[in-house]
Amino acid sequence: MDKKYQALFTPWKVGNVEIKNRIVLCPMGGTCLFGFAEPNHWDEEAAKLILNIAKNNCGLIIPGIAPIRDLVGNRWLYQGEGKFKKLKAFMEEIHKTGAKLFVQITAGFGRSFAVSNLTEMVYTNKLLRGMLKPVINVDRLTMAPSAVPNRWSDKVPSRPMTLKEISDIVDGFARVAKKCMEAGVDGVEVHAVHEGYLLDQFTLPYVNKRTDKYGGSFENRYRFATDIVKAIKKACGESYPVSLRYSVVSKTKDFRSGALPCEGDDYKEVGRDFEEGVKAAKYLEEAGYDMLNCDNGTYDAWYWSHPPMYMPQNCNYREAEAVKKVVTVPVVVAGRNEPDYAAEKIAEGAIDAMGVGRQFLADPEWVTKLMEDRLEDIRPCICCHNGCFNLAKYEGVPNTQSLAETKAMCQCAVNPISMNSKKYKIVKTKKPKHIAVVGGGIGGMETARVLALRGHKVTLYEKSGELGGVFIPAASFDFKEKDRALIAWYVRQLDKLGVEVKLNTEVKNINSVPADEVIVATGATARTLRVPGSEKAIPAVSYLKDRSQVGEKVIVIGGSLTGCEIAYELYNQGKQPIIVEMKNDLMAVRGICLANSSYLRDFFKLKKVPVYLNTTVKEITDKGIVALDKDKKEIPIEGDSVILCVGYLPRPLGTDKKNLVGDCYQVGNVMTAVWRAWDVAMSK
Repeated sequence: MDKKYQALFTPWKVGNVEIKNRIVLCPMGGTCLFGFAEPNHWDEEAAKLILNIAKNNCGLIIPGIAPIRDLVGNRWLYQGEGKFKKLKAFMEEIHKTGAKLFVQITAGFGRSFAVSNLTEMVYTNKLLRGMLKPVINVDRLTMAPSAVPNRWSDKVPSRPMTLKEISDIVDGFARVAKKCMEAGVDGVEVHAVHEGYLLDQFTLPYVNKRTDKYGGSFENRYRFATDIVKAIKKACGESYPVSLRYSVVSKTKDFRSGALPCEGDDYKEVGRDFEEGVKAAKYLEEAGYDMLNCDNGTYDAWYWSHPPMYMPQNCNYREAEAVKKVVTVPVVVAGRNEPDYAAEKIAEGAIDAMGVGRQFLADPEWVTKLMEDRLEDIRPCICCHNGCFNLAKYEGVPNTQSLAETKAMCQCAVNPISMNSKKYKIVKTKKPKHIAVVGGGIGGMETARVLALRGHKVTLYEKSGELGGVFIPAASFDFKEKDRALIAWYVRQLDKLGVEVKLNTEVKNINSVPADEVIVATGATARTLRVPGSEKAIPAVSYLKDRSQVGEKVIVIGGSLTGCEIAYELYNQGKQPIIVEMKNDLMAVRGICLANSSYLRDFFKLKKVPVYLNTTVKEITDKGIVALDKDKKEIPIEGDSVILCVGYLPRPLGTDKKNLVGDCYQVGNVMTAVWRAWDVAMSK
């Protein structure tokens, strides 16, 4: 192992619990041992993933949030002995690996509860709301300190909690913690004065307008969180470790408005500012918390808690380091962490441990590979949120995540096995064949990789001189270093597996390919606009291959993710982008997590990037475009260049859909390409 990582592999303590190294699996919704969106039970998929992570040298494991009360139904988490018996047996297996495990318990979501169309329908229909209350109690799920707007929907406001409800939750924490302790769990984590969840909402002045003992003064706003730790200590003893998931600074301007980590965002904090964040950390330690698991943000500034690729790496250290200076308990920091940076900070004594979440979904074995100097074999997380947290929202539409997706949270775009091990697993073929894959993009490479792992002989044909396909230009943004690492990972894996790769070899007729079977992954073709002057526009992929084509003032037609990322890059290069989008919001599609989309929307708003919504293009001219607003009124928009980002059409070779992978099957993203690759490869 490289010496620069050594500090990560030194022991440390939380309370009286010694942990073998300083790598912490941070909790992610969906990896809960007791399930997440359904009635609490023992979740075999979460247990399998977590045990694998433990076997691969993670020091401290914190599974995803366990709601103190069911999201579906009204049962309390402490009710039902069966899951705790299974937990006890599971802890014996965890401890055999040398890892330690804390169970994270959540008080709830409050105004951050991800309201969907279904939730809106239930809440706004009084008859339906009453009938379904024993199953889906929206009023309880969204209750908050005060009457405030929901993060996702204007149709489902939050109502103030009663003192009885607060007391019941405090009691519930103590009961669950006691059961966890009896099951051999090493500690618990309280969720959370963090990310704008329910406990955090009590601490934040812009959400908490109460006038009773849980509102007003600093002590009153933090009373809910301190009541909980005191109740746990009373039930379990002072020595039983209790961690707190903690956001040091809210980074929030207002409801649904976050503060960005870039120049020019001078704002007034409406939540917890830096001074209070440090003061509260000390206060919470004095109340009894044994560890602070830190980041920043709220659901209104979600990109701090769930950093997309636009956020700086290691983005939450400044605040966590300030906390470390005033407390004596361990401080963990999470948020796009890089192990070399974390090791340096641990060696300095600036923090105690490195918190990592999504990278464990992409590659549960990454710690072992780091220890074995196999960094090139670590499948990187690309920070897309497409699988792990695809809660999308845009104007007029609440959370678009389906019930099935909510139930199966913490899947992974680049690793279908995570939380899906029953469906996606390598099964060796009994009838090895020679299979050709035509197209060396992400879908084609993943298909070839899975086929080879199953025991087939694979030949991969790529018409260009390198593997990666359209993902090469898509990964060319300076903020997509992880995308480029993913391409490099694929190239290495195919070489290690002995896949025959034929570059600069275009296949025009699949019947001419010498193989038992042919799988096609030939991608898609860019759409064009049927308007006068369309030939003057630069296709997005063309621009990404050669950025010198554009002038200073650039009109981007299409407010899709690609269009927005191009506009974002153009602005950061000192150019003047203008976005023209036919829908009523940017990135108005399913699957783009709000943490990602809200960063870009907030950025364009802060930087005053012109955005024309509900606008179509009538003509492209030498001076820009002529656009039409929703009333068909002409709007001349001047620009030096026009980039076209209006989507793609599948470009399959052949007509056998069962053997099509990636965008030639259906235009999508990395996740749809990778998962489709598994579906096809496992059928061979």
